[in-house]
Amino acid sequence: MVADLAGEDFHEDQIPYLRGGDRQAVVDRRLAQRYRDTRLATALPLSFVSGERRSERLLLASFTNSQQFTAWLDALSEAGARLSGVYSVPLLAPALAQRLGVKDGRAFIVTANSTGLRQCFVEDGRLRFARLERTADMSQDALAAFVRAETMRLAQYLVTLRALPREGPPVQVLVIAPADRRASFEQVLVSDARLAFRTMPIDEAARKVGIKQFPAGATGEHLFLHLAVRQPPKEQFARGEDRRSFLIWRLQRGIMAAGIAGFAAAMVYAGALAIDLWETKDQTATERREAQGATQQYERITASFPVTQTTTDNLKATVVEFTKIASQSASPEPALVYLSKVVEKFPQMEIESVQWRVGKSSGREEPAGASAAAKPAAAAPGAPADTSADVQQFLEVSGRVNATRRSDYRAITGQVQQFAEALRGDPAWRIVRTQLPFDVTSDSTLSGDIGSGESSEAPRFTITIARPLK
Repeated sequence: MVADLAGEDFHEDQIPYLRGGDRQAVVDRRLAQRYRDTRLATALPLSFVSGERRSERLLLASFTNSQQFTAWLDALSEAGARLSGVYSVPLLAPALAQRLGVKDGRAFIVTANSTGLRQCFVEDGRLRFARLERTADMSQDALAAFVRAETMRLAQYLVTLRALPREGPPVQVLVIAPADRRASFEQVLVSDARLAFRTMPIDEAARKVGIKQFPAGATGEHLFLHLAVRQPPKEQFARGEDRRSFLIWRLQRGIMAAGIAGFAAAMVYAGALAIDLWETKDQTATERREAQGATQQYERITASFPVTQTTTDNLKATVVEFTKIASQSASPEPALVYLSKVVEKFPQMEIESVQWRVGKSSGREEPAGASAAAKPAAAAPGAPADTSADVQQFLEVSGRVNATRRSDYRAITGQVQQFAEALRGDPAWRIVRTQLPFDVTSDSTLSGDIGSGESSEAPRFTITIARPLK
């Protein structure tokens, strides 16, 4: 409901700076003190005042005679109509000023309505004062002069109320004039040091407000009616009791919208699950076809196998075990590499033969020639006897000792022992047997091929080393 009546009251007041329910209680008390009937009364916030105590400026507004609305409100309630709000034309004036380009500062918005000449004073986008003057018997030629005279009177009245300063820049006056009378209005409305007039045709104002087709001969209230539908302000006169059906309806619409949104989300989720299920079924069918093809190919391959006295599973197990055995088969390459590294350190050693074999250890070791009377079954010093029957790899090295006199058996023995100790440099390798160019018996007599001094052949030795096969 939009009302354009002459009987309106505007009163500026201040309240302590409060929030929530306390502020609303103070506002209701001020409205009850100002107006006898508060069914159609409201408080418009203006600004905050900082001083010894921070306070808030309010503009209390209501109709002088609110009883004339009672019959309308009761009829709407009985008819079940949803009342969203009760507005007056001045409450919609800030929205109209913003649409027409007046966003800050002080300005008068003057429109020629069917009820008369409406003047609204707006400061920084907020309503401060408004009045309505009757123009029923006034001609169009005299309307421009009447607008100028009434605007000057209103400005003087606001100076008296201290709403306008006595000295200051001119106040902008935006006059919405009929389209065919713009020239006469601009001729009469001449700006001065107090007021700066600006005339705008009503059809141009309608386009800025958002009215696509403005009726011919329509007056200024159409602009306010359009704003009441498209851009209603937060402040309005109706109380919560009169707007209860509208609030319940809006809550129902919100719940319905939330339900529709939830249902749509559930449908989208269900669709996604359905697509996922379809893809899973398609993938399952593809895998089944591939498995069936693999089975048929396996059957074709096994059909060409020769007839055996065992099952296919036993053949598979045999192949697996054979693969394991093959992977554990030893190679002589690491042992030969190890031997070549040791031989490089002993250039006086001439290697004649190297034998590599795999077998089980006999559990006996010989010392590396530390005693000339040692027996082949004696264990090497510092090495534990290996009594296990694990499979090991053996490396038998045979050669001669050069660059040493054949008759110097002590030097030959020492070089062979050093070479044997070098072969034990890796703890994994151990000395199994050492055969020197000569033998020393328990009677401390020296025997062997060392007696003849004329022989040109170097003394010959044989060393056998072993390590576990892994």
